[in-house]
Order: sequence, then structure tokens, then C-alpha cells
Amino acid sequence: MLFQALTEHCEQISATTKRNQMIENVADFLKTLDDNEVEPAVTMMLGRAFPKWDQRTLDVSWATLSNIIERLTGTDWKEFSVAFKKTGDVGSAAQFVFEVNRVHKQAALFEEPLTILEVRRVLEAAAEATGQGARERKERLIESLFGRAKPLEAKYLVKILTGEMRTGFHEGLMELAVSKAFSVPLKTVQRATMYTGDIGEVTKICKKQGAEGVLNLSFTIFRPIKPMLAKMAEDLDEPLREYGGKVSFEFKLDGARIQIHKLGSEVRVFSRRLTDVTRSLPEVVRQVRQEIRAGRAILEGEVIAIGQDGDPLSFQHLMRRFRRVHGINTMLVEIPVKLFLFDVLYLDGENLISFPYLARRQKLKDVSGNIPLTEQIVTDDIDQAKQFMRKAVDRGHEGLMAKRLDGPYTPGVRGKYWFKIKETLEPLDLVIIAAEYGYGRRHKWLSDYHLAARDEESGKFLMLGKTFKGLTDEEMDDMTQRLLEIAVRHDGHRVFVQPSIVVEVAYNEIQESQTYECGMALRFARITRIREDKSPDEADTIQRVRQIYEKQFEKKARLNKQRY
Repeated sequence: MLFQALTEHCEQISATTKRNQMIENVADFLKTLDDNEVEPAVTMMLGRAFPKWDQRTLDVSWATLSNIIERLTGTDWKEFSVAFKKTGDVGSAAQFVFEVNRVHKQAALFEEPLTILEVRRVLEAAAEATGQGARERKERLIESLFGRAKPLEAKYLVKILTGEMRTGFHEGLMELAVSKAFSVPLKTVQRATMYTGDIGEVTKICKKQGAEGVLNLSFTIFRPIKPMLAKMAEDLDEPLREYGGKVSFEFKLDGARIQIHKLGSEVRVFSRRLTDVTRSLPEVVRQVRQEIRAGRAILEGEVIAIGQDGDPLSFQHLMRRFRRVHGINTMLVEIPVKLFLFDVLYLDGENLISFPYLARRQKLKDVSGNIPLTEQIVTDDIDQAKQFMRKAVDRGHEGLMAKRLDGPYTPGVRGKYWFKIKETLEPLDLVIIAAEYGYGRRHKWLSDYHLAARDEESGKFLMLGKTFKGLTDEEMDDMTQRLLEIAVRHDGHRVFVQPSIVVEVAYNEIQESQTYECGMALRFARITRIREDKSPDEADTIQRVRQIYEKQFEKKARLNKQRY
């Protein structure tokens, strides 16, 4: 199958807002693919170069991509910036500059057309380039793709390489399309995706073997799965009302959630984003190897950074550990971490996700050795829950988790089996879409950040305001370097960037605003931490921000504009 066919299909998807039509179009397209083309095609259509579980990364910066585009098209940065300003999309801007460059178009006519499998093979070769001269080899491989690409293909190559597909077709819709294409029940597809961690692989199995092939799937050690998610509760009363009885309340630690896989003496640790962080946490690996009394296990836990007095350090210190792959021995002393376990999904061949939460907790306790579990009480008494909340906060933790005693584990689902409760107004996870150089002593840093939430319907990131508060000088210096690496347009002292960095933002209120397209703005926004553990797809949505905005009026009067 030609790569051009995939790109044309993506264009068709992005041109419609009708959900059923999208699903039907994708289902029809999947049927036309060969068995070995299915996974790469599905993966690319979702804006990824490789399956989710695949730990290979391309590490191709926007600076590298823009240099390749400039060399092939003869387009300078200013022309590309104008195209980006018109379209608001780096892929569309790339398509535009390829279309207007006649030399490249004529050269591409004499090249063999790209196929889906060829694109995958080149991306694999680029990801696997190591050693001396690896960066140059990687760049030549990527340039070879763009050198043969037609303008529309260039658009989607950029989208795949940057992870910015934005066609409106997400993984949940892909599961529906796979179900329709190969007559496999949707719940079976969803269950298989949960076990494999990747809808692309599930699609391949559905095409080759049908429902029978995916029914026999189970967890695979060292292949991470999506973590179960929690809803935000307004207060401690909400889970008590929802569950109608006793609740498991646990400390909500201000740390990093991890998924631990153990097979014999081999241990691997994955972040919340399913990235392998084993090398960054050698003491955790050593502790799990020594203490866990099981041959095969998939566990969930939280690591926190601790100070000399044993109290938790801020999340930002912990993230320095997660981003470090060199000089780990020094970091072991500077930023020691402590592991707490809170769930077990798989134990010596037994799948536990359908077990009640209390049963999973007991099994975890039985195999955890000297590794502590998150502190817990089981109660239906609100006063006892409040005292426990105060205890958690006094110890430097964020608040509490509330878990239904008979609840199953639902990977990737944000249901009501788990709630999280914090004392303060729930912060938002937003994406930086642009930044401005500061004034005075901040003149050398991009230190005024434009914050945006994702629109679920369009996939666009809509701005909610700006802030220059919250980061230290060291963090601003680091952030400036990171933003310049992903810059797509410079406009005076302002730099527009790919929406890829997520930050946690505290605020006092959400106000109505005529300034921004979404009609809302944050009041007194300040960054509380950089969410290295979250991707832009996991950032808060405009729809959720609007819900919070509307909820404010349960206790406030709404301004009646007709009076004015």
C-alpha cells in the first residue's frame, strides 16, 4: 500500500466531523491493508512512529526537521512562519512550502513512490542509529523520506514525527473502527488493547485471526499497560456518598507513579507515560528484586524524593531523577527516592484486574516484603476521613485517594472506582504553546508562558492565559532551551512552539474573557510544576475547564449582561 493512500485517507478523516462517517471510512481502509501493513498504518494514523509499548524513540528535534525542509525546498524560516501563521499547523505549513517549491516537485516525480512499510523501515533505521555519527545518519534517513515525499505526504510525515496528527480520530474511535472492520465485539477489542497496550497490534491480530485470536490475549511482562485513572472529588463526602459504605482512603503522594514488571531477577520500571525509566531508578530495581516474593509480577507504585530528614521533597526534584540517564550514582546521593506500592495487576500467571480492590491489596501485602504500601484506612466515618486527610497534608502529601472496596482495576479508564481529593482548588495540566522573553533580569529567558487546553472536538490547543510565575531561575533557563528546540515561529520577542510541554497550573478563578477564542481566562495563573510524566494528549481539555467554570456559579451569582 502506498503511503500516499494513507495520507489521502487521513485528509478525508480530518475533513469530516461526523463520528460514524469517520469510523466507517477507517474500517473500510483497514480491510484493504495487507497483514504486515496494518499495525504501521494504524500507528501512523494515530500520530505515532512506533507502537505505544515500543521503547524506541526517534529523537528528531524540530530544529532538525526545519533544517531538512529548508534544504529541500529552499524556503527560509520567514516563509515557513507565514505558512504556519495561516494554518496554525506545522504539517500544513510544511505541505504549503513543498507545494510552492517547483524544484522539489520535479525531483520527486522521478523517485519511486513511498510505501507504508518503507516509511516504517526508515523510521526504524533512524531510531536504531547509535554511536559516532548517529545524528548525521538519522538526519540523512529522515531527509531521504522527505526527498521522495509529495507535499501531502510531507504534511503527514511531519505530523507523525512530531506526534501532532490532529485529525480528530483518536484511539477510542480506532477501536470502534477495528470492531466494525473485522466483526469483533467492541469489548473484546478494548480488552485486547488493554492487555497488549497497543491498538495497532490488536488490529493486526483481528485481521489475521478474528475474535478467536484476541480472546486468548493476556498481560505480557515488560510490555506496560495504561494505568487506571481517578476522578476528582469535590470533597471527602463524595466517595462516601457514591460508594454507600466503607471506603479505602490512602495517602495521595506528591511523587511519580510507576509500573513495575518483574520476571525472575529481571526488573523493569515504566513511567506513567509508559516510558522505560529503569536506568534512572537503580535502587528501586534492587529493592524490588530483593523484596518481592513472586517470580512474575506487574505492580503499581509511587516513588517520592525525600530529604535528609525523611520528609518528601517537591515533585520537581523527583523529575530531575527521571530525566537523568547519566551520573545516576551522584543523583542517588543528591536526590534519594522512596518506593511505596499500592496495587498489583498480575502475579505468577494470575490476572488480578477483575479482583476486588481489597483482595488485590491483600495479595500485594503478601508479596511486598519490606517495601511499604501507601498508608491506608478503611472507614465510613467522615470525621475519621478528615483526620486522615489532615495527617496526609501535614506529612507533605497532596491529599487522599478514595477507592471502592469491591472495584476492579480498569486500565486507561477514568471511572468512579477511584477518586482523588485535594485540599486546594484542583490545578490544571496545560500545554505551553508560546513564550515571550522577559524583562529586567529575566530578559535572557523565555519566561512568560502562553497556556492552552486541548479541545476534544477539534484537537486544537486553545489559549487560557499567560503566566511568568512559578519557575525558578534554573527551571526558566532549562525551559528556554527546551522551548527553542521546538520553536516553529519567531515573532519579535515571542516564540511559538510545538504543543508538547505540559505544566501544572494553579489559579484563583476561571473568568469570562473576550481576549481568547475559548471565551475563558485563568485569573492569577502560576506554574506549580512541570509535568514530565504527562503528554499533551493527557493535558486537561477545554471541555473540563468549561465544566469548572460553570460549576463556579453554584456558589456565585452570574453576571446578567442584559442589565448593561
